[in-house]
Amino acid sequence: MVQDYLYRARRCLEEAALAFEKEDLAGTVRRSQEALELAVKAVLRSVGVEYPREHDVGGALTAVDEKLPRELRTRVAELRALLTEPARVRGPAFYGYEREGVPPRKAFSRDYAQETLSQVTDLVGACLRAVGQVM
Repeated sequence: MVQDYLYRARRCLEEAALAFEKEDLAGTVRRSQEALELAVKAVLRSVGVEYPREHDVGGALTAVDEKLPRELRTRVAELRALLTEPARVRGPAFYGYEREGVPPRKAFSRDYAQETLSQVTDLVGACLRAVGQVM
């Protein structure tokens, strides 16, 4: 399961980068969120921790930070923040803000999508290294 999650995390990250190239900012945000979620779930599985069945698994990191690989222990707060924010906008990245009439393609700025992708790329890389993988 760990290897499959890591494979899928890498693929999601590739898709997020491609979405950004194509100016699909909502797709960039959504696939970035999925990449980080899968990478963190892989790390949790690799240390024998059962994660919650939800998109934001940041809380599980704090509860088990002593079990995490050393490289990630110092980045728990950063991981939690980045897991929470994209998970919060996961729905709008897919559906937009329906009540306000804002479609997904207009829901995110280029800067927000680029920053999300950059931060997620860094943290997915950290997760991969923590379990002995390379990006």
